Amino acid sequence: MADRGTPDERAAVLATHEAFYAAVEAGDLDRLEELWTEEPDSVCVHPGARPIHGTAAVLRSWAVVMATREYVQFFLTDVEVTVADDVAVVTCTENVLTGEGGASTAFQGGRGQALTALRRTSGGWRLWLHQSTPVGSEPI
Repeated sequence: MADRGTPDERAAVLATHEAFYAAVEAGDLDRLEELWTEEPDSVCVHPGARPIHGTAAVLRSWAVVMATREYVQFFLTDVEVTVADDVAVVTCTENVLTGEGGASTAFQGGRGQALTALRRTSGGWRLWLHQSTPVGSEPI
């Protein structure tokens, strides 16, 4: 991990980051709402999509993602955390397993590179920006 920020700060940032992925896996929109800033300048960029601005719109986009996946599980690797004052950045590789459900569930796997920026608030660290992009098989 990057060494900026105290160990306690980095641990708190990671706890929020992990709670975000756990909420998506569980389809828990209420928990997801607790984890995002309530600011109009929050942003989310889903793979292959345009940026979504504002917490309400971001949460609606996650509601659609969670409603259209019967199963999703993230295995995060290459996690790096940097904390600078009241902003933290987490980068990681998202190894994703999804399933559409039904009697003959077909699972699909994918991999993305994610960048998440968090802001320190009076209630703790909250997501401010999240972007994920697919990873090809060939490195640049």
